[in-house]
Amino acid sequence: MHDNCTEMPPERTESSPTDPAVLWRMTRGRNAAHATIFPGERHHTVTWFFDGVMDRAEQYDSIELAMARADEIRGILVRDGWKDA
Repeated sequence: MHDNCTEMPPERTESSPTDPAVLWRMTRGRNAAHATIFPGERHHTVTWFFDGVMDRAEQYDSIELAMARADEIRGILVRDGWKDA
C-alpha cells in the first residue's frame, strides 16, 4: 500500500480570477439547472447543466458577452416556468 495515495492535496483558501463560478441555479419540479462561468485570460466559457448533465458550453471573447448569454438563457428558463433555487 502506498501512503501517498491517501494523502489529500493541501486545501486552497485563496480564490483566483480564473476560478469557475456558478452564476445561477434554478428548479422546475424535480428538475434542476445551473450555469457556470470559467473566466480566462483570452476567452470566457459558460456552461449549462440540466439535472447534473452538461447541456452546452459556449466560449466568448469578453466576460460581458458571456454573462449576457448566461442571463439570456436564464430569462428563457424563467419564461418557461423555472424558479430560482
